[in-house]
Amino acid sequence: MKIDDIKLLYEYNYWAHKRILNTATKVSEVQYFAPTVEGYRSLHVTLVHALDAEWSWRLCFEERVSEPTEPATMWDYPEITETDLPSLAAVTGKFGEQELKMRAYLNRLTDADLNRLVRYMIPGGIVRERVLWHCLVHVMNHGTQHRSEAAYLLTSYGESPGELDMTVFMNEYFNLQREE
Repeated sequence: MKIDDIKLLYEYNYWAHKRILNTATKVSEVQYFAPTVEGYRSLHVTLVHALDAEWSWRLCFEERVSEPTEPATMWDYPEITETDLPSLAAVTGKFGEQELKMRAYLNRLTDADLNRLVRYMIPGGIVRERVLWHCLVHVMNHGTQHRSEAAYLLTSYGESPGELDMTVFMNEYFNLQREE
């Protein structure tokens, strides 16, 4: 894996996030905060969770890749909760902040950095060791899962975000690249 490949995946990640966030502005506040049919996650909680996961992983990467002797736990970092971000506007703003920080982080990486190890601890005190690029792909894929949940909720409210396929993004992205 090369850093340009990871950056392209994150271009897709942020393109898809923006489609979800822009569509979320079209639903009512009641819909935005309503629990799902299963009574589990609202659209708000789903978006905050996706953001918190990406935020926590980035902090882990920034602080722990260069010295993987001490495993990080995702709980070492302050959790972003729905109380911290009480509105869609707050969530959107924090997503924008996270995007800028992740892009800056990715811009500091080299191809060689992608093969460095990340050590982290999961519940039960189990230490995991992964290659950085595997973790970066995991974070992007985790966002895909929760965007699909958000897209389902939005569509059930009559506001589909449209196609979120990477191929749709690639058509738009490479057409934009040619125009510049």
